[in-house]
Amino acid sequence: MTSEPALRVIMRRLREIMSEPGDGQQRLDKIVKQIAGVMVAEVCSIYLKRQDGSLELFATEGLNRDAVHAVRMKRGEGLVGRCAELNITVNEPEASSHPAFSYRPETGEEIYHSLLAVPIQRSGQVLGVLVVQNRTQKEYSDEDVEVLQATAMVVAEHLVSGAVAGSGASIEIEKSLSAVIQGEKMADGVALGHVVLHEPRIVVTHLMAEDPAAELVRLDAAIITLRASLDEMFEHEHLSGAGEHRDVLEAYRMFAHDKGWERRLREAVEGGLTAEAAVERVQNSTRARMLRQNDAYWRERQRDLDDLSDRLLRILAGRITSADAPSALPPDTILVARTMGPAELLDYDRRRLRGLIVEDGSGQSHVAVVAKALGIAAVGQARGVVERVTAGDAAIVDATTGEVHLRPSSDVIAAYSDKVRFLARRQRQYRALRDVPAVTADGVRVNLHINAGLLVDMPHLKESGADGVGLFRTELLFMLSNTLPKVERQADSYSAVLARADGKPVVFRTLDIGGDKVLHYLRQPKEENPAMGWRAVRMGLDRPALLRTQVRALLRAAGGQELRLMIPMVSTAAEMDPVRELIDKEHQILIEKGREPPKTIRVGAMVEVPCLLFELDALMKKVDFISVGSNDLMQFMLAADRTNARVGSRYDPLSPAPLRALKTLVKASEKYKVPVTLCGEMAGRPIEALVLIALGFRSLSMAPASIGPVKTMILSLDANRASKLVEDLLKKGTTNIRERIAAFAGAEGIEI
Repeated sequence: MTSEPALRVIMRRLREIMSEPGDGQQRLDKIVKQIAGVMVAEVCSIYLKRQDGSLELFATEGLNRDAVHAVRMKRGEGLVGRCAELNITVNEPEASSHPAFSYRPETGEEIYHSLLAVPIQRSGQVLGVLVVQNRTQKEYSDEDVEVLQATAMVVAEHLVSGAVAGSGASIEIEKSLSAVIQGEKMADGVALGHVVLHEPRIVVTHLMAEDPAAELVRLDAAIITLRASLDEMFEHEHLSGAGEHRDVLEAYRMFAHDKGWERRLREAVEGGLTAEAAVERVQNSTRARMLRQNDAYWRERQRDLDDLSDRLLRILAGRITSADAPSALPPDTILVARTMGPAELLDYDRRRLRGLIVEDGSGQSHVAVVAKALGIAAVGQARGVVERVTAGDAAIVDATTGEVHLRPSSDVIAAYSDKVRFLARRQRQYRALRDVPAVTADGVRVNLHINAGLLVDMPHLKESGADGVGLFRTELLFMLSNTLPKVERQADSYSAVLARADGKPVVFRTLDIGGDKVLHYLRQPKEENPAMGWRAVRMGLDRPALLRTQVRALLRAAGGQELRLMIPMVSTAAEMDPVRELIDKEHQILIEKGREPPKTIRVGAMVEVPCLLFELDALMKKVDFISVGSNDLMQFMLAADRTNARVGSRYDPLSPAPLRALKTLVKASEKYKVPVTLCGEMAGRPIEALVLIALGFRSLSMAPASIGPVKTMILSLDANRASKLVEDLLKKGTTNIRERIAAFAGAEGIEI
C-alpha cells in the first residue's frame, strides 16, 4: 500500500466517525476498527495514559473485548509502556523476543508476533499509545508508521476535546470538586490528611549491556542490598512483635532469596541485557506464568513479585525507597496508589503516614495485612481515585465505611475530626478492659482467645487480656526455615510458646501446608485448585513421617503439661482414626524412652470442610474438642472466594444458610458435651461475634487487636434476647440479617 491513498482513506473515515452521533468511547471503538481494516492488521488498540503514568486499554479490535478498561500496565511496562514513557515509535517484527515485552494473557495477544506502537501526543504531552499487531512476523514500513502517526494526531485532538469519559483530559474538570469514592475496608480506622501519590516504578531505558561482566557485578550487589533491606524490615518498631504480617513478610523475603529467581536474572544478564533490563524481562515472563493461574494466591504472589522487582530496579538506579524523600512527606500523609506491595508501604515514614488508598487490593491482600499491623487506616477497591486527585489535595480515609472523601468541605472535616478524637478515646477504653472478664449483661461468660503463629506473638496474650491461644499456626516455623526443622528445633519452639503462655491454654494446629502455603524444600504437585487440594491432614496422612515428627516434637515440648492438638482440613470423621493411632504410638514411644509425657492430651478437629457437617455424630465421638475454621468453611459453603472483589458481596457469613450450619454445630457440641471454639475473621468482628454468641458459641478466637472491641460488645449484650432474635430471624428465613442485628444493637445501646 502507498502512503497517500491510505492516509486519504483513513482521514476521510476518521472525519466521518467524528461527525457521527455517539459518545467518545463509541468513537474510539470505531477508530480502532477502521485502522485495523485500512492497515490490514489483525489487531488495533488504544491505550490511554493515567495520572500515575500507567496505561489503560481503552479500545481494541482483535484482542479480548473483556480486557478493555480491565488491563492496566504500569508506567514504562512492556513495549507499549516504553513507547509512552520514552515518546518513541516501537516497530518489532517479533515482539515477544524483545527484552521489554510484557505478556498479558487476559488480552489473548499470544498469537500475534509483530507490533507497531506510536505515541498519541499533543503539544509534547503523551496522552496514550496507538498500537497495531499482526500474526505474521513483519517489520512495518515507513508508510505504515506515517499512517499510524497521522491517525494518532487525530485521536489526540479527540481526547483533548474531553469527549472520552475517564480519559486524562476529561477528568481534569473533576479535580477541583469535592467527591466521595466508595471502596472497601482494608485496615480499620479514620485518617485526615493530604494526598501523596505513590509512583514506584523505574523506567528502563538502556536495554543491551556493553559489559556483561560489569552488569553481573551490579546485579549481585543490588541483590545483596535488596536482601539486607528486607531483613531490616523485621526490626521495624511497629512490626517486630505483631502477628499475621510476619507470615506475609517472611514469604516475601523467601521470594527474594529464591535461587531460581536469582538464576534467571543472571542468565538474562549473561545473555547480553543490562541488569535493569534483566529484572524487567524476568519480571514480565514470571508474571505471565502467574497470571495464567486463575487463583487468588497467585494474584497476590504476582503483586509481591512486582513489588520485589520494582524495589530491585530502584536499588540499581540508586534509589533505595519508592518514596523519593520520605522526610519531605507532609506530617499527615494520605498515600494514594494504583497498587502496592507490603514492602513498599514500609518505605514510607510511619510517623507521617496517616492513611492509605489503593485502587486495587482487598482486606485480605498482603499490603492490607501490613497496614493493619502498622495501625494505618486503609481503603481498597477505590476505583478511579488516582485520576481524581492531585498531590497535596485534602482527603479523608474512613475505613469503617470504606469511603474516601476527596477535597472535603470544612463541615465534613470538622465532623471527622470529632470522630478521630472519639476513636482515640475508645482505644483507651479497650486497654482499661484488659483484666475485665468477658461476661454479658445477663451473666453469660464468653472465653476470648487470640490467634498466633510465632513466639513474638505471645506477649499479645497478656497485653490483650485474652483467655488463651485458640489457634497457634505451627506451619510458620516451617515457612521460616530453609530446611525441614528437626524434632529438637520444633520441640524447643513449642516449649517456648507454652512457657510464654504462663499456664493459659494453647491449641496447636498441626501442619497446614499446601494450598497457599508452599515450602520450597518439599516437593509438592502443581494443582488446579490448591485450596481444595493436597494440603493439611491429607498431606500428613499420605506422608506420615512429616506428621509423626511434628507430633513427637509437640509431645516432648508439653512434658508434664496439657497438650491440645487440632487437626486441620478434616474431610471425614474416619480420618481422625489414623491420626489418633499415630499420636498414641508416638506417646507410647515417648514413655518407653523415659521422657516425661504430657499430663493430658486433647485432640480436636478443625471444621472447615462442609461435608463434615453431615457426620457430626460420628465426629464428636472421636474428638475432645472442635474448632470452626470460619474463613474456609464460609467460602467453601458460599462458593465465593473472599479475596475476590468481584464475588466479595456474595460472601456474607450472616446469611441464613451458614448460620443454620453453625447452629447445627453448636447443638451437636452440646449433645456430646464437646467444647467448640470458632476461629477466624467472624470471631473478631463485633456484629458477627454478637450473632455467634446468640447461636450458642461460648469460645471465640481472633486477632489480638479484636479482643477489645468484641469484649466491649459482650459487656453490654443481653445474650438471651439476642438468641431469641436470631432464632426468630432464622425461622422466618430473613435475608437481611446483618441489618436487623445492627438495628437491634442500636436499640440496645450495644457498640458494634
